[in-house]
Amino acid sequence: MKELALYIHIPFCKSKCYYCDFNSFSNKNDFISDYIEYLIREVKLYSNKVKDYYLKTIFIGGGTPSFIKGEYIYILLEEIYKVFNVNNLEEISIELNPKTVDEEKLKIYKEIGINRISVGVQSLKDNTLKKIGRIHKAKDFFETYELLRKIGFSNINVDLISGLPGQTKGDILSTLEIMNDLEVDHISFYSLIIEEGTKFYNWYNSGDLILPDEEEERYMYHEGIKYLKSKGYNHYEISNLAKEGYECVHNLFYWTLKPYIGIGTGSHSNIEGLRYWNFADFNKYFNSIARNELPIEGNEVIDKTMEMAEYTILGLRLIGGIYMKDFFRRFNISIKEVYGSILNKHFKNGLLHIEGDNIRLTEKGLDLSNLVFVDLIP
Repeated sequence: MKELALYIHIPFCKSKCYYCDFNSFSNKNDFISDYIEYLIREVKLYSNKVKDYYLKTIFIGGGTPSFIKGEYIYILLEEIYKVFNVNNLEEISIELNPKTVDEEKLKIYKEIGINRISVGVQSLKDNTLKKIGRIHKAKDFFETYELLRKIGFSNINVDLISGLPGQTKGDILSTLEIMNDLEVDHISFYSLIIEEGTKFYNWYNSGDLILPDEEEERYMYHEGIKYLKSKGYNHYEISNLAKEGYECVHNLFYWTLKPYIGIGTGSHSNIEGLRYWNFADFNKYFNSIARNELPIEGNEVIDKTMEMAEYTILGLRLIGGIYMKDFFRRFNISIKEVYGSILNKHFKNGLLHIEGDNIRLTEKGLDLSNLVFVDLIP
């Protein structure tokens, strides 16, 4: 049997953050009950398709999955356990906002088998949290973190963002010091990206959003990474650091181009040489499943050329980079034979480095990775 990852999309939020462009809604609560019913029906539609696979990891994301009742998460996972082979299931993650959970809900998560919690913190400065549209305050995070440890969750990630309005290097370092003191297991440390369709996008273009300049943001990022590495965190992907043994199994599926299925509105799948995506619209999603059809809006075949490019781009996101022997084993051709001129270009400009059998981004390349990636797109 082959290993598989499963992503579950819960598109509901109490309030949408000003920087968020995900397929999520704060005004569709009347859909929640029906949505869970249709998620379960979608799971059942996969029974034949996944019979040769076993689940290695499940990730429940959104939106804010912790916004909905804990019972909904429980019955959904119960159904997944019936349909999928879960004998070797290693990791079940759920994203939460500290303002949307209590002890009862967290105990439900624990009881149904969730063993990894990803907490959307973003900042520990209350004024910054208010500026970015978060519904929680710093104290909510501390209370939730204490509760998570009390209940017995031993694998906790926090999401943090650099480059936020009014943010300073001191803010970043003090936050990371606190996370280290709390012995957080995994830290996702993202740079703010202004995405079209968000409030931030509109405010930025109208001049109403003042952000740290690019040089200052990059300084925050590198100083933050340097600090965490000095405390024993393994910087294993551009935006992710973990204590030994706490790397995110689910995300490693994406970065190493292993098969995954996404269920729920707007979710994506990549399996058996085919990439496809679900309807983002609720009614189209419901109507398709009501006809006993997978709610697929579109798809594309991934030929060898595209697969090699994606494998290389995603692999270079990992700090260890691409192992040339792995590339050859997968594609029966040398990576240098396929991308020799591109690799040489970026060896010369200092964005890529070769050491032994691996090709990886340099520190400069981590900042300018898109210059490498765009050259690799066929």
